[in-house]
Amino acid sequence: MQIGEITEALEQWAPLSFQEDYDNCGLLVGNPQTICTGILCSLDCTEAVLDEAIEKGCNLIVSHHPIIFKGLKQFNETDYVARTVQKAIQNNLAIYAIHTNLDNLLDGVNKTLADRLLLENLRILTPKPGFKDQNGKEIGSGLIGELPQAVNEAEWLKWMKEKLNLTVVKHTAFTGKQLKTIALCGGSGSFLIQNAKAQGADCYITSDLKYHDYFEADGKLLVVDIGHWESEQWVSELIIAHLTAKFPTFAVLQSLVCTQPITYFK
Repeated sequence: MQIGEITEALEQWAPLSFQEDYDNCGLLVGNPQTICTGILCSLDCTEAVLDEAIEKGCNLIVSHHPIIFKGLKQFNETDYVARTVQKAIQNNLAIYAIHTNLDNLLDGVNKTLADRLLLENLRILTPKPGFKDQNGKEIGSGLIGELPQAVNEAEWLKWMKEKLNLTVVKHTAFTGKQLKTIALCGGSGSFLIQNAKAQGADCYITSDLKYHDYFEADGKLLVVDIGHWESEQWVSELIIAHLTAKFPTFAVLQSLVCTQPITYFK
């Protein structure tokens, strides 16, 4: 099977037209006509992931985050992005990124987090006008849903920390309300705080918030930052499930490399 057949299946699921303007999804390195020897799926594409792919005989890496995100002006040993791309080319490895086009699906990245939080009645937080997925469902940024029953804020944070195996939870001051309606966005989601407020969310969960972002809660909802890797740690499982369903006799492997770049001092 050619690499292009696999990427075509990914793009039927999450079309490149669904990605945000700033993004860089698709086949970033490699020839679509190359015969695929195996697929390795990971949240990030790093040099360690490349080494793992080589060791396991996989010549296609499917990662959520694109290794090439900004323009590359030099290929030298001082930049980890250039080193990774060079190594891929030298070893005839293809790299495919499925990023915000997968974020924007109702059953995409955000659902992997929502399901673990037991949210019900899921819907897109901010729909993308004029776009529908292959099943005719809305696509867009973030999700919003309801908990099976209301819970107080301290209990919710404690349960979530244990459920998601979080080291740190950053949040705004408690509002004193019971939490029932929960909005979320895996990865960097500060741009959706106002949307969560407008839709009556009691809590908004995301990551990569800056100091001033927390002020936007304005006492109206609990805003929680759980960490970028932490909010998307199940994405490779989602990709594997899709590819395995499409190609049940083909080798689709999950990377064993933890690409979390942040270490917490306890």
